[in-house]
Amino acid sequence: MKKLYPLLIALFIIPSLSFSQDLHKIALEKAEDIEEKVIEWRRHFHENPELSNREYKTGEKIAEHLKSLGLDVQTGVAHTGVVAILKGGKPGPVVGLRADIDALPVTERNDLPFKSEVVTEYNGQETGVMHACGHDTHIAIMMGVAEVFSEMKADIPGTIKFIFQPAEEGVPAGERGGAKMMVEEGVLKNPDVEAIFGLHINAGTTVGHIKYKTEGIMAASDRFTINIKGKQAHGSTPWASVDPIAVSAQIINSLQYIVSRNSELTKEAAVVTVGIMEAGNRFNIIPESAMLEGTIRTLDEGMRELIHEKIKLTATNIAEIAGATADVEIVENAPLTYNDIDLTNKMVSSLQKTVGEDKLHVMKAITGAEDFSYFQNEIPGLYFFIGGKPETEVEGQALGGHHTPDFYIDESGMLTGVKAFINLTLDYMNER
Repeated sequence: MKKLYPLLIALFIIPSLSFSQDLHKIALEKAEDIEEKVIEWRRHFHENPELSNREYKTGEKIAEHLKSLGLDVQTGVAHTGVVAILKGGKPGPVVGLRADIDALPVTERNDLPFKSEVVTEYNGQETGVMHACGHDTHIAIMMGVAEVFSEMKADIPGTIKFIFQPAEEGVPAGERGGAKMMVEEGVLKNPDVEAIFGLHINAGTTVGHIKYKTEGIMAASDRFTINIKGKQAHGSTPWASVDPIAVSAQIINSLQYIVSRNSELTKEAAVVTVGIMEAGNRFNIIPESAMLEGTIRTLDEGMRELIHEKIKLTATNIAEIAGATADVEIVENAPLTYNDIDLTNKMVSSLQKTVGEDKLHVMKAITGAEDFSYFQNEIPGLYFFIGGKPETEVEGQALGGHHTPDFYIDESGMLTGVKAFINLTLDYMNER
């Protein structure tokens, strides 16, 4: 009888392995079949971009598609987000997939047939609106994944929660939104998500390649505002003033010493950047006040705390020396994007089977930020990058980087994203 045990075990295991392999094969074939639809969706969203917390028509289009697939769809999550649940025909874990859906206040320069011509007002200035970071591709990729899985729903061993998240680029002043608000509203509950996967297309990585790393992959992002109050005077009599513009210049220069002289850069990278300076309204008046606004990027919590402290000390002390005052406010935009070690190591083989061993790369952490980190603070998550750079130069096309008017993506890279999500989801469910 003992000799029969290995045979009995094999009879149970082999069909299971075969079924899993067949499921992958069917899903990946379906992904190939819908590539053109994924490209069409991407072009629609690229031509019709909407800013953070204003993704009304974007959400409607997403919801319409998901409802047509027979999924359980919830709209208005964190203002404009969409969440859909696909319950497979077999028992298994709940897996979350996330795509961000907002665009940026950038005027597009690309000469594309689906170029964005949308214009709006942002921070009091007229600007174009553009998917200048690739979120349009993320939406299309996940819509494709939802369609593939909906067609084989009966064989899916678990539940998939598709999370289309608004306001990844940051909420407008005075508003709430993004991943943090989604978490607060319970997006990872009912049913409870066990692990979550997210991706980002990358304009600097060649199509067909994937990059990842364990632990910290993207920086924590904080926004600082420094309000400087001096004393107004005529521009011809600066000695009668306390010049907030001159104080601002001193503060800006001194902030760079925090990174270059106070931060242990052999440990991790850090960035302090002033992006806005506002002061005055006439050439011959020294104004009473000035405002600086910028970003802090860190990959180490200890360094983050040090930089926060030093920014406050630097600004207030320089202002005091000049006879001015400086009020400093630092607000968290996103925590460190941290890839769970066990989950990442477990899923490397899924990424490898998507592109091949030679096209899967371990990357260094970058100082860009992602509010996907709020999901990772709650449950294990894996965030990775797929290639969007053409293999050869495109004639007459500037291949601009993210957040630029010339941002450009090779649409053939989206199929890698669809396949990666499929492999990660099915492998996690089958190995769970």
